Amino acid sequence: MQLSDFDYPLPSELIAQYPPPQRGSSRMMVIDRALQTVVHESFAAVGAYLRSGDLLVINDTRVIPARLFGRKEKSGGQVEIFLVHRRPGPEELWSCLCRSSKRPCRGAFLSLGEELRAEVVGEEESSLLLLRFLFQGDFQELLERTGRVPLPPYIRRQDTPLDRERYQTVFARQAGAVAAPTAGLHFTPAIVASLAARGVGIASLTLHVGIGTFLPVRSDNPLDHEMHGEYYSIPAATAERIRRTKEEGGRVCAVGTTVTRALETAAAEEGQVRCGAGVSRLFIYPGFCFRIVDALLTNFHLPKSTLLMLVSAFAGRDLILDAYRKACAERYRFYSYGDCMLIL
Repeated sequence: MQLSDFDYPLPSELIAQYPPPQRGSSRMMVIDRALQTVVHESFAAVGAYLRSGDLLVINDTRVIPARLFGRKEKSGGQVEIFLVHRRPGPEELWSCLCRSSKRPCRGAFLSLGEELRAEVVGEEESSLLLLRFLFQGDFQELLERTGRVPLPPYIRRQDTPLDRERYQTVFARQAGAVAAPTAGLHFTPAIVASLAARGVGIASLTLHVGIGTFLPVRSDNPLDHEMHGEYYSIPAATAERIRRTKEEGGRVCAVGTTVTRALETAAAEEGQVRCGAGVSRLFIYPGFCFRIVDALLTNFHLPKSTLLMLVSAFAGRDLILDAYRKACAERYRFYSYGDCMLIL
C-alpha cells in the first residue's frame, strides 16, 4: 500500500467555500457495496435508503471558537492562537498552535482581548505551545465572545456570522471540537423527525474532532503515519441500542468517520460496543475488519488523507475512487461544506 494509491485529481472550484443556501439541501451519492452501484440523489431522500429498525449513530460534539487573536504584551507583536486540546485539571491549560513573527517563549504573556490573557508555560511536540489562560468568569462564554470559528484551511476566506450556525450540527451539545463532524451538517430537525417516523432510531456519542483531521500523511508508506488522539465517550444507552439493533437484524449507520472511529475503537472482539470514555488513535485503512458499522454517511475527503483510506477500507478502494471520479464529473461539492455519500 502506497500513499499514491489514494490520490485523485480534484478541480479546485469543486471545493465548497460556503454551505448550501439551506441546511439539508445537499446532494447525496448512494453507493451499494454489494451491487457495486452508484446512484445520484438529494440528501432529503436519505430516508428512502434506511429501514425501520436501523440505527443512526451521530456525534454530538460542539465546535468551539478555537481561533484567538491578540498581541504579545511585551513587544506588542501580533499573535494568532489556535486551541488544539485542553489538559485535564482545574486550570484552563491548553495545547495550542501559535502564529506570530517570532515564537513567544516560556513566561511570555499574551493579551487576547479585554477579558482574556494567556501565559506561555511550556513547549510541546508538533510545534505546540502550552498556554495557561487567565480570566474572570466562565471560559466557554469568553470563547464564544472573543473566539473565531476554526474553518478548515481549504476554505480560503475569513469566517462570517453565518459560520457560527452552519459550521455546527443540529446535534451539537458537548463543547470540545476544533473541527465539525461534517456528515452531521446535512441534517435538519425536520429530516430527523421524518426518519423517526419511519422507525429509524437515533443514538449519540461524543468524539471531539481534533486538528489531526487536517494533518497530511507525509510518508509514502501510510502505515508509518501516526494518528493524533481524539477524546470520545459512548453512553451506556447508546451501546445498548447498538446491541439491540444488531440482535434484531437492523443496521448500524455511522454518521461520519468520527462516529466510525469511535465505535470501532470501542468494539469488543465479540462485536459489541463497550460504553465509556477513552482516546481513539485508531487508523482505519484497507484490510481493516469492521465489527460494528454496517452503513456510513460521509462527506468527500481530501486526496491522500486518512479519511479517504477509511472509506476505502469500508467500500473498497476501486469503488470509492470510481465514485470520486463520477462526483467530479457530476460537479458535486467537496469537503466540509460540500455534498455527501451514503455507503450501504
